[in-house]
Amino acid sequence: MNKSLWFLVSIMMAIPAKALDAIHTKSAIVIDGRANETDWAKAPWYKIDQHILGAVPTPDDFSGRFKMLWDDQQIYLLAEITDDQLFDRHPDPLDSYWDDDCLEIFVDEDKSGGNHQFNFNAFAYHVALDNQIVDIGESNEDGTTNFVLLNEHVTSQWRRQASSPHHIIWELSIRIYDKSFSLRSNAKNKPVNLSKNKQLGFMVAYCDNDGSYSRESFMGSTAIVPQNGNKNLGYITSDVFDTLILK
Repeated sequence: MNKSLWFLVSIMMAIPAKALDAIHTKSAIVIDGRANETDWAKAPWYKIDQHILGAVPTPDDFSGRFKMLWDDQQIYLLAEITDDQLFDRHPDPLDSYWDDDCLEIFVDEDKSGGNHQFNFNAFAYHVALDNQIVDIGESNEDGTTNFVLLNEHVTSQWRRQASSPHHIIWELSIRIYDKSFSLRSNAKNKPVNLSKNKQLGFMVAYCDNDGSYSRESFMGSTAIVPQNGNKNLGYITSDVFDTLILK
């Protein structure tokens, strides 16, 4: 068994993926950062409390949790974020977006696992404070990294509460694309229809920066076994994702 395969097997043996539930909704969920639809109360909260990279933040510096609903067209995600200082240094959404405050949504449509760093076997959506959606596509012809906008995949809106502790209420609707997605004009570039009991690979994370040159903390919803001391593996392999079940 080669080292890469052994590493992936060791991950799956060491930390069993936990199951996340998204609750079906028949209501129209408006993505407005208000989260005032009654169906949100039916969904369980999950914490964003697993260290991935950088310093472990204090609760007032960053803490977060999320819950999910779904219908046949999309998954709805509500995140409640505490972040004492919002920071967005880079006006170009494709420039060092991971060093600004951003919410990250990782999706593997068929829960097949595997590498997705430079392909769409799975998606690592970086959702910026200006609601731009970025992932990495196939490498450019010269071998450089191809950062791409995928705004048609995710609708995002957040509001910060006026009263202390000034939670950010962040709502998103996520259209789910399978591995046939291509950056070229392609008739197959349509989101899949969702149905009860479907299982996906899924993870949520948050990059926090209070004004430094690079992000200070990176926290996720999933416990990841480090490879050579590195837990920042979600954008490389979907083997580290948890399991999302549509209830």
